[in-house]
Amino acid sequence: MASTLTKSLPAEANDGREDKRRKLRRIEIKTRKLTNQVFSGSYHSAFKGRGISFSEVREYQYGDDVRLIDWNVTARNNKPYVKVFEEERELTVMLLIDVSRSSFFGTQSDFKNHIIAEISAVLAFSAITNNDKVGVIFFSDVIEKFIPPKKGKTHILRIISEIYDFTPRSGKTNIVETLRYFNNMVKKKCITFLISDFISNAAPEDLKKALSIVSGKHDLIGLHIYDEREAQMPDCGLMLVRDAESGSEYWMDTSDKQVRLQYEKNFAENIRTVRELFGKSGAQLESIKTQENYVIALMNMFKKREARR
Repeated sequence: MASTLTKSLPAEANDGREDKRRKLRRIEIKTRKLTNQVFSGSYHSAFKGRGISFSEVREYQYGDDVRLIDWNVTARNNKPYVKVFEEERELTVMLLIDVSRSSFFGTQSDFKNHIIAEISAVLAFSAITNNDKVGVIFFSDVIEKFIPPKKGKTHILRIISEIYDFTPRSGKTNIVETLRYFNNMVKKKCITFLISDFISNAAPEDLKKALSIVSGKHDLIGLHIYDEREAQMPDCGLMLVRDAESGSEYWMDTSDKQVRLQYEKNFAENIRTVRELFGKSGAQLESIKTQENYVIALMNMFKKREARR
């Protein structure tokens, strides 16, 4: 009687894979529900039809805009022809996701990286539901991973799996280089979500230039994710504070009112600068607290975009 040898994973590894599959399934169900019930219509009205692409040329008709005359074709045929454009029915959505160490922080219900992951999953499903392509760039102070835009459920599930399980090589942040890389890699105009806590040491002039270049070519939306304790420090006495990205540690006397006020001022000035740079570049920036209902925040973002159209 012939015997068969089978190679199997240890029980612990199998359990780990099963847990991951169940986790991804729960995430898929939750984000699909939000997409179908809440975001689908708003996403479509906020983004669809924003671009136009060349379709064909035809003979000039009375009432046509003379600015659309194709002079080359007109010269060849000795009669006026105009260019015809049509709305872009298919869009490309790019998610630029900050995976630096500062996102692994939270004092409320969730860490920032958990909220970033869930928002990214919802946006990805919203795009795929509307038959759009989705791509991702994970970044720290280096480009951690680039997933080119594609369609399909399998592609989306791969993206979501990567979002929730991604382990960065570096802990720091470089938004400027990320925007430069994105602009070089993605040539077709797309809807771009830059999702970050925007804790970086980028020079304002460098960030402004990078934002202006990207927003001049793409539709750029920044989503600023932050924890309440980053904006306001409570009176907790003497605390040992560690910078997640640099690893440096120092003692902070949170009982000192001036220390707390300076802490709040630093946060407010940083995000005010970022917001001004986004505005000057023609891009949009929305801030979302980790304990805030991000569904409401995203719906408000969609409404603002509809109102601007």
